[in-house]
Amino acid sequence: MATVKDWTAHVIKQAEIDKYLVDGKDFIDEEKIFEEIEKGKNPDKQRVRDILQKSLEIKILTPDETATLLNVEDPELFHEMQEAALEVKKRVYDNRIVFFAPLYLSNLCVNSCKYCGFRAENKEEIRHVLSMDEVREETAAVIDEGHKRMIAVYGEHPKNGADYIAESISTIYSVRRETPTGNGFNNIRRVNVNAAPMEIADLKKLWRAGIGTFQVFQETYHRERYAELHPANTVKGNYRWRLYAMHRAMEAGIDDVAIGALFGLYDWKFEVMGLLHHALDLERQFGIGPHTVSFPRMQPAPGSFLSENSPYLVSNDAMRRVVAVLRLAIPYSGLIVTAREEPNLKRDLLTHFGCTQTDASSKLGIGAYAKKLKQEENIEKVQFMLGDQRSLDEVIRELANDGMITSFCTAGYRCGRTGDKIMTLLEKGVEGKFCKLNAVLTFREYLNDYASPATREIGEKLIEQELREIEATPFFSKNKLLPTFRSYYDRIARGERDLYM
Repeated sequence: MATVKDWTAHVIKQAEIDKYLVDGKDFIDEEKIFEEIEKGKNPDKQRVRDILQKSLEIKILTPDETATLLNVEDPELFHEMQEAALEVKKRVYDNRIVFFAPLYLSNLCVNSCKYCGFRAENKEEIRHVLSMDEVREETAAVIDEGHKRMIAVYGEHPKNGADYIAESISTIYSVRRETPTGNGFNNIRRVNVNAAPMEIADLKKLWRAGIGTFQVFQETYHRERYAELHPANTVKGNYRWRLYAMHRAMEAGIDDVAIGALFGLYDWKFEVMGLLHHALDLERQFGIGPHTVSFPRMQPAPGSFLSENSPYLVSNDAMRRVVAVLRLAIPYSGLIVTAREEPNLKRDLLTHFGCTQTDASSKLGIGAYAKKLKQEENIEKVQFMLGDQRSLDEVIRELANDGMITSFCTAGYRCGRTGDKIMTLLEKGVEGKFCKLNAVLTFREYLNDYASPATREIGEKLIEQELREIEATPFFSKNKLLPTFRSYYDRIARGERDLYM
């Protein structure tokens, strides 16, 4: 194992940055972004409505169009934006909410991010890397909540590099648990990864291990602010190495990538524009935009002054605008709101503003799932503080009461509907149809195996409504999908598991 100093000096491969530049320049042109935002001020109502119509056609917006929406101040016009955002979500993703659980495997980190509890200088943090036996224990505890999708999270350190990540992915997939009702077994069917940027050779290791989506957040797209927050003598201090992490992942064969920014580090309008330009450059160079977009809002972090005192902290109203604009600007991408947020705002963003994915029963401490530790009992091992600590069952019940069906579907990935294939299907509204069927099948599994009596009562009403809607939808009968779906649904009701379309 190389020393941290030696490892840090050799992580970055300059050639794997330069190849994606255009005339030596990045796709983030700060001066141009500021001009776009300024140009979009005082928008004409008809222009806004024309832009909304384009988004309803599931077409990615231009920077000028997005900047126009960012500058809408009129409450009536913003209400139209909100309604359009929700309609876009419905056309692409229907009424599904996809659930996942985060699993933190290591809090070792060589970086010095001023807002993060994992930063190397934080002496209050108790450091630990999960052994493979501990990974199995944590995974088992997550499965026992009813989860089938996971995002594995790692700090940046030689002890949790690509080989460790690849081994842990395989270990997570290997865990099977008998369901509480004895109706067969449950397992994690998709492992997404949130980790540090890597070279292409290491990313290929993750691809071979069966990685789902690879997720790297730029944190902030503003160079000067980025340099203030990430010291130059660290790996993360290289802005461009991080900026092109998704490009390298695409080249390595990982065709599902996820982008994000940490809102609260810089001006939120600039960050939205940065996310859009990132999506556009991925489309330009690879023909595929991001599978998901995240906009985590900075929350208090143990040992971090900045996390509670940044001059750019984002209000709840601004977060609603962030989500509405992103849903309209990048209509095919999933939007993730996490348990960082308080329950009421999280619910609002899921039911009224177009978010499509969230987590529940989340524990951020290293080893916290198996030991059933509460956040306050494990504060020395967390990256930041959660706003929503409710169980998966509670959140599912709340959303079911709102008419939103929980989905644990992973069928598209296993059927080869990824990358450019899924993007085309999403844009045409076809993937959402398959996902609706699979949402019902996985929701049936959850109601049978894990739901509390109160959740099952509400869920049964919702699933009957979904079944009636499926039977009445011409797409399903026209494409002869109904007989197979009915057969799978009945077999799952009798105890079979993991049947998908």
